[in-house]
Amino acid sequence: MDAAPALTPERVLRRLEWHVIRRLDGRLQGDYRTLIRGQGTDFRDLREYEPGDDVRHVDWNVSARMDALYVREYTEDREVTAWLLLDRSPSMGFGPVDRTKERLLWEFTTTIARLLIRNGNRVGALVDDNQAVRTIRPRQGRDQVLLLLRDLLGPVEPTGTVTDLSRLLERAARVIKRRSLVVLVSDFISEPGWEKPLARLTARHEVVAVRLFDPREYELPDAGLIAVQDAETGEQLMVDSSDPEFRRRLRQAGEERAMAVRDATRRAGVDLHVISTDDDLVDAFVKIVESRKQRTR
Repeated sequence: MDAAPALTPERVLRRLEWHVIRRLDGRLQGDYRTLIRGQGTDFRDLREYEPGDDVRHVDWNVSARMDALYVREYTEDREVTAWLLLDRSPSMGFGPVDRTKERLLWEFTTTIARLLIRNGNRVGALVDDNQAVRTIRPRQGRDQVLLLLRDLLGPVEPTGTVTDLSRLLERAARVIKRRSLVVLVSDFISEPGWEKPLARLTARHEVVAVRLFDPREYELPDAGLIAVQDAETGEQLMVDSSDPEFRRRLRQAGEERAMAVRDATRRAGVDLHVISTDDDLVDAFVKIVESRKQRTR
């Protein structure tokens, strides 16, 4: 039997352009503006606060002088610079062989990067694999998407340490100077403490968070005694997957982690979107667009 064709950036991009972006064009009829263009970046004017305004646009200095809340209004740029903050830690390798969180990461990232660049925007990325944070400077053009894909298709090795998203977010705060659209993509399996740097990033940029997960993180198969390995540290543990109490605690821990991420992003003022390895990517993108439309009305 012939071996499956090797994954190359060009082959992956062509497949996504045909099977995902083409279908998205049909579903959304080119209406990606809400997805990829956040709030405007050029200051235009001040006006009094009205119910429903984004509190992040309140000008506190002016409000203090006027003894009333005032918000800044912005004019949209013709072009947007987008930064993708990508968590490539070893835990992203979890999931079915043909659809791990890692694969979902590069499928989602490639799709949104291609949509942005196709509309004349510049895309850059910060990629953290628990060993280093690599910077891909913003550029236009299809070759930029291929450059990003080449990085994402590289191997990731366990480091023996748990991910700390704070490092990625703090690097972003130092690197991204001009107001931008920032998209954080992670499974949020991380050391605590990332909420504060996320909030600081949100004060300056339009930030969207995307949490990737696999349902099997919460539900082990009923297979008796099995060995499980921590993808981040490489540590192994024998567990009885048939034990109802163990299965209950595993499910509860997963639900609590999901709720903690949701609450933390909400406190930071960030839109959170959740995508499962079982989800159809086109449906996931449509849901994100519809959700952001609701938010901006």
